[in-house]
Amino acid sequence: MDFDFENRIVASEFSSSEDNDIELSLRPKELSEYIGQEKVKENLSVYIEAARRRGDTLDHVLLYGPPGLGKTTLAGIIANEMGVNFRVTSGPAIEKPGDLAALLTNLNEGDVLFIDEIHRLSRAVEEVLYPAMEDNVLDIIIGKGPSARSIRLDLHKFTLVGATTRAGQLSAPLRDRFGVILRLELYTPEQLSEIVNRSAGILGIDIDPKGALEIASRSRGTPRIANRLLKRARDFAQVMCEGKITKEASALALDRMEIDELGLDSIDRLILRTMIKNYNGGPVGLETIAAAIGEEAVTIEDVYEPYLMQVGFLSRTPRGRQVTPAGYAHLGIPMPGQQRMDV
Repeated sequence: MDFDFENRIVASEFSSSEDNDIELSLRPKELSEYIGQEKVKENLSVYIEAARRRGDTLDHVLLYGPPGLGKTTLAGIIANEMGVNFRVTSGPAIEKPGDLAALLTNLNEGDVLFIDEIHRLSRAVEEVLYPAMEDNVLDIIIGKGPSARSIRLDLHKFTLVGATTRAGQLSAPLRDRFGVILRLELYTPEQLSEIVNRSAGILGIDIDPKGALEIASRSRGTPRIANRLLKRARDFAQVMCEGKITKEASALALDRMEIDELGLDSIDRLILRTMIKNYNGGPVGLETIAAAIGEEAVTIEDVYEPYLMQVGFLSRTPRGRQVTPAGYAHLGIPMPGQQRMDV
């Protein structure tokens, strides 16, 4: 069975350049426009205001949490609130220390440098970043062998905003150099409903509150997914429901896309059904699951498992992965020794 794992509708990553462009247009520019993450916003507003009153740059900020929750958006808001330029890059894009040096030397006073997936920086690049973060200097080695010499360049003061989905993979020296560390949480359906309504207003989509809540409840707690489902629900509403996204129109669209009431899609259910049918619900090893559904183990571990574990349908044990009673119940499959459940 051949699935398009890269472009699944409930993926937290961007799936196309069109989605990327629309996503950028939907992003709030100020903290007052940003919905959800109340604790993060409250603390960040204090740090920003204090830095502005001192006439100083904001301390380096680390944002971590699942993908699609607004880390890039928050970094842009920080730059906007501080009234400085916003430079964007990612860990994998900075291959050599010279790449980082070029970025740092082109920053103006107070600029925000945003590094997405900062946990994927190489060790050599990290070593260059340490003095830049601490002392605003850049140590460069010129030449090789006995003739090599070190040059120290002064940098403008800047704010590094790092984002990661895997805070545990950051090296301790790098993590310790961030003065502000903030964790982003999954959104509630009510918060996502606000985001869906806001996005619908920007995009000129006719939607009612129940339709927005239906989309929000199936968006896996993630704004990026909610915005993507909104656009697809708009398509179904225009063709099949007279243009307005009602609860019925949302349910029709999401059912047609095989996204159930908890946000699981056909691939999530395939993993659970395969474990139940082939391995009695587990425990079963990750590599075995990957071979059974024809997907790489790392993809299952990074993309599918986190949400299945968050909703309580999958658990990790010392012997392998196991489907929980809640997972059986959601699929309407009886656990061994039980009668089939009605769904």
